[in-house]
Amino acid sequence: MWLHKGIWGQKFVLNEQPVHGITPLLTVPGQATGNPYRLVANENKSFQGSIVLSMGFVLQPDEAHALIAKDPKNQDVLFPYLNGQDLNSTPDQAPSRWVINFFDWPLDADHDDPNKPKGPPYAADYPDCLAIVREKVKPERTRKKENGEFALRKPLPQKWWIYADKRPALYRAIAECDRVLVAAIHSKLLIQDFMLPEFVYSHALVIFALNKGSDLAVLQSSIHNVWAWHNCSTIRDAGIRYSPTDGFETFPFPDRTDTLEVIGETYYTHRQTIMQTRQEGLTKTYNHFHDPTCTDPDIQTLRHLHIQMDTAVAAAYGWQDLALDHDFHETKQGLRFTISETARRQVLDRLLALNHQRYAEEVAQGLHNRKKANKKGKPQAAKGKKSPVKKPASASPTPSGQGSFGGDTVIQGELF
Repeated sequence: MWLHKGIWGQKFVLNEQPVHGITPLLTVPGQATGNPYRLVANENKSFQGSIVLSMGFVLQPDEAHALIAKDPKNQDVLFPYLNGQDLNSTPDQAPSRWVINFFDWPLDADHDDPNKPKGPPYAADYPDCLAIVREKVKPERTRKKENGEFALRKPLPQKWWIYADKRPALYRAIAECDRVLVAAIHSKLLIQDFMLPEFVYSHALVIFALNKGSDLAVLQSSIHNVWAWHNCSTIRDAGIRYSPTDGFETFPFPDRTDTLEVIGETYYTHRQTIMQTRQEGLTKTYNHFHDPTCTDPDIQTLRHLHIQMDTAVAAAYGWQDLALDHDFHETKQGLRFTISETARRQVLDRLLALNHQRYAEEVAQGLHNRKKANKKGKPQAAKGKKSPVKKPASASPTPSGQGSFGGDTVIQGELF
């Protein structure tokens, strides 16, 4: 590693090639400079899933089935629980586990806030499920250090029957959607797919309150992909750590996306057909997609559709002059079927310039000043007692996969 103070007056060489400069990310600097800004237009559309903070809430499908068979009322607090393993590794992408969810309810009437009582329902109204949480969650949440202080921060010990972070804004945002786009936060391949809104989503997922084929076309395109890899953090060989704030809220969407609806739905339908026919998940599907030795007709068609999708997205931006040059290219993530390095740099340049333009327009409209004014005021309490998570149509859970805890690692009771 070389360090130099002052203006560098010598040549720049990157990957043994002469270049006009080198950024801190070890890339060639583009024409647009500076950092991207978060856009008001993208607010309240992307969320991390719920931080449950204890395996005691989690049930196998047969356990949830038995609880509902015992008392159908229990289905009010039992939900399919989707994690990254379910999303990316199974062909049906069905949640392999269920989870108990008491939302933000008081434990019982005695534990209700006397100054601002919420009233029923209470967690105690569901004694079968509360007994499980009391046995498996409470000891972990209320454990103490040697000095007698609680090991976990307030209010986790005091409100041991509810999640560490319930994500009410997420479930409000998707309550009226027929489907939502979901992606794993940690992944070697950034992949979005449609899921049902009635699930409880693991914190290992990012959920977009978007449900159109055009939304999938934009977010699954190479245009968004290169933006995300450039602006989000990475973890050694583990891939990208997608951040909703850095990858999505800064991303300038095309002004019009109606032209992308057909290609988005076509791409999605064909990809689902591949998964069902091959009985393989998203990760294996895209491993084939990026493997130059795989010339199977269904994978070749997916590549052709991806080219069409990228071309349509570029056209939606008005970038008909941009040569994307799809092929198998060497990237920092390895060999990928994607756009060329020249196209990647141009895409980043144009997106950053567009981000700055959109931000300036929002500032001129006073949108960011309004945000600052809102932050100075007192936070508004969410109305209603229950987070609007919709229940599945069936009265009881359908076992959809057995066994493992998926990709989650348990560290001191947290699901990672």
